[in-house]
Amino acid sequence: MATLFWLQTGACGGESLAILSAQSPSIEQLFATHGVELLWHPSLSSASMREHDRLIEAIGAGERALDILCVEGSIVTAPRGTGLYDSYRGRARMEIVRELAQRAGVVVAMGTCAAFGGVHAAAPNPSDCIGLQFDRDLPSGLLPAEWRSRRGWPVVNLAGCPAHPHTMTQTLAWLAAGMPLPLDELNRPLAFFNTVVHQGCTRNEYHEYDIEDTEFGGKACLFFNLGCQGPMTQAVCNSDLWNGVNSKTRAGVPCFGCTSPDFPREVDLFSTEKIGDIPVRLPMGVERARYMAYKNLARAAAPARVEGKDMDV
Repeated sequence: MATLFWLQTGACGGESLAILSAQSPSIEQLFATHGVELLWHPSLSSASMREHDRLIEAIGAGERALDILCVEGSIVTAPRGTGLYDSYRGRARMEIVRELAQRAGVVVAMGTCAAFGGVHAAAPNPSDCIGLQFDRDLPSGLLPAEWRSRRGWPVVNLAGCPAHPHTMTQTLAWLAAGMPLPLDELNRPLAFFNTVVHQGCTRNEYHEYDIEDTEFGGKACLFFNLGCQGPMTQAVCNSDLWNGVNSKTRAGVPCFGCTSPDFPREVDLFSTEKIGDIPVRLPMGVERARYMAYKNLARAAAPARVEGKDMDV
């Protein structure tokens, strides 16, 4: 059995809520059939806080094995690097994280806040929040870039706001089983971060023919005018639907790019930054000149059913 300790730091608890809707495996299956023993979770554990304190002491002293440390929420370092704006019994939580991380077989950042700083690290960042091993997109967080866990892992970043339920449960099951888990340059598991949200989006054909909505409530693409980051955001939201039925773009809401280290962007999330008529950010892997030429040709070739926005979403 792989032991798991879940610690909340500067957080809203979004990952704790999201993981409850996982189905493949469910959180119940994770603990019952995938070899994970839950030592502590702030919402799911029935033990007292006295037992919580004893667990931390035992892990820190090397008397209790810790295989997987999950951290949910950004790391608060204010004021002046003490971390005492987020403390427990007079001790900064960032110091508790440091202590447990040194004993853990692997450390997993549950969500973008724990991975990169996230919402709490957005300007003006009054609590001086950072991620576990990244500060936004810089490889320097609470733990240095060269840090490795007891099993030789960097912090595994399960980005998202919140992280996708299956990204969490499947990653934890693989880690518990000791299976290979290739990571990308941001230490995110490639299995969940090697495609973009645009893939599987029901608005794709509109995008290909450059048929774009200018206000909410329509069926066309949200990229050119309404701030959608789906073509640049690596996540499984449209290939593994939330609760098996939906995603932001299917519900008519633009993707905000919440798995990216620069989330949230310091701009209007519901509008697309442009220079003239051209978006500043273009889909991954395309050249600006070729992309715009292609779009002009595609718009001219758009079928009547697409021009009329008659496709079903």
